[in-house]
Amino acid sequence: MKSKIFLALCIILTLPYAGAAQTKPFNVALFNPIQIFPENNSIEGIRINFIYGKNASVTGFDWGLVNQVGSGGMKGIQWGFINLNDGNVVGWQSGAINLNERDVKGFQVGWYNKGAYVSGLQLGLVNSAESLYGIQIGLINFIKTGGQFPVFPIVNWSF
Repeated sequence: MKSKIFLALCIILTLPYAGAAQTKPFNVALFNPIQIFPENNSIEGIRINFIYGKNASVTGFDWGLVNQVGSGGMKGIQWGFINLNDGNVVGWQSGAINLNERDVKGFQVGWYNKGAYVSGLQLGLVNSAESLYGIQIGLINFIKTGGQFPVFPIVNWSF
């Protein structure tokens, strides 16, 4: 009887952590779905995508040809030829093309950088932000709302 009560208590106490099993320390992908852990898993550590990888969220280091992160967002360093993010990005993003559907806090460097609300520095040929708290340095810079200028070459800013 005591062992059944102990087992039930252990199950009840571990229920809040049941979702934690979806977080993995690393992932390696050739292309999605040929990757170690499926796209609905979150990665906290290192993710390497040889051609294309996709996960719910990434915290840590994300490197590859095409990196896609779901609505859980990206925190850390993301280096790739193309970086696609459905969630928020916090950290350093470097790639030829950085497309972010939501907010970016940190540093973006690439040929084309895009974010919704950008807080930090965008450095690229073309930079685009729905709104900005920071500086854009590039050939052409767009800030949809607010900002010093809606479109301006070389340097644009909003504080």
